[in-house]
Amino acid sequence: LPPAVFPLSCVVQNYSWGKVGLESEVAKLVASGDPLVQIQPEQPYAELWMGTHPRGDALIRDNRIPQKTLGQWIADNPACLGAKVKDAFQGRLPFLFKVLSVNTALSVQAHPNKELAAKLHAQFPEHYPDANHKPEMAIALTYFEGLCGFRPVEEIVSFLQNVPELRALIGEVAAEQLERSGSDDPRGVSAALRVCFTRLMKSEKKFFVDQLNMLVKRISQEAAEGKDTSGSNGDLLLRLHSQYPGDIGCFTIYFLNLVRLEPGEAMFLGANEPHAYLHGDCVEIMACSDNTVRAGLTPKFIDVLTLCEMLNYTPAPSSSKIFPAAQSQLDPHVYLYDPPVPDFTIMRIEIPASVKLYLVSAMDSASILLVIQGTAVGTSTAAASEMSLHRGSVLFISANESISLHLSSPDGMLLFRACCLL
Repeated sequence: LPPAVFPLSCVVQNYSWGKVGLESEVAKLVASGDPLVQIQPEQPYAELWMGTHPRGDALIRDNRIPQKTLGQWIADNPACLGAKVKDAFQGRLPFLFKVLSVNTALSVQAHPNKELAAKLHAQFPEHYPDANHKPEMAIALTYFEGLCGFRPVEEIVSFLQNVPELRALIGEVAAEQLERSGSDDPRGVSAALRVCFTRLMKSEKKFFVDQLNMLVKRISQEAAEGKDTSGSNGDLLLRLHSQYPGDIGCFTIYFLNLVRLEPGEAMFLGANEPHAYLHGDCVEIMACSDNTVRAGLTPKFIDVLTLCEMLNYTPAPSSSKIFPAAQSQLDPHVYLYDPPVPDFTIMRIEIPASVKLYLVSAMDSASILLVIQGTAVGTSTAAASEMSLHRGSVLFISANESISLHLSSPDGMLLFRACCLL
């Protein structure tokens, strides 16, 4: 039988927003995973792609396997996905697993649901390359910040009252409509919020650049005088403006929650949830799709109308955006992040130093295992030989195969395992 468990060499994406050189968690993992890789100190290392995406299909590091990439191997051996996954996702791996190292903000964006994705793909295939939805989940590896979902209305109203430049862009009528909307009428609140956000995003370029420059000047002066600028979200505004001067996305901080994640905390981004990653390192998992509707903090194609139409205008506090992990009933070392979509689940596996032998258990789904810290020798009846595992190692594990880890590190191991639990 050909090996069904094997190491992967994964593709790095050098997007300009990534952390540079060895400041990047992506670069550190790649350098530890393959000592022959030269990390360029000036180069951004933004994303590590672990999966079968055509723009970043992982290479198989096992010369007994004739196929060069994971995508080719799965196409030739679809049973490796597990029976349910193979049937549900037409013989394809249903997720893309990533590590992200974010230095400057990613665009304000949302991902369509399946229905909208099909429509956008049919109308504008050059911008929306497939017909699938793209839910995502990010789990912090280092302190991580992002914008996610609409703030509680009282926070937005407070900014409308403290930031005259914002109020000028939205206009008095829309601002008052939001101020008057009552919590007893959630549909009225959402409608008012939609009007306000759409007015902001569709404001004339010259007008919003003038207002933004006035705002930045005012906050810079207040900060220089030692005043508290938190009522205008001053620190974040100046930071984003320095990254994307004159960009409408700078104003979205008054509408969207700032979510801060400690290592191990997660946020789940369902369809139509506005978000933008700001800074930090995370593992991320998503459904296989490239459909992104953007509207700011980006030089890329922006589709303001589609974005404003599709968004989920339900206000909620930032604390509600943190997605909880559940400790596994079967194995106390496993924490499950199991979102309300079928496409993916992540397991965080923390093995303490006292454990010398650990079984990565078999499941009815193909999975990808990433080592964040620790060293071990892995053995499996489905592997051609024993495998040396260390920081940055990535393994593909076929459905219904297990691996025994013989730990050799004094401080235990931290692993993330991406799979599909149907």
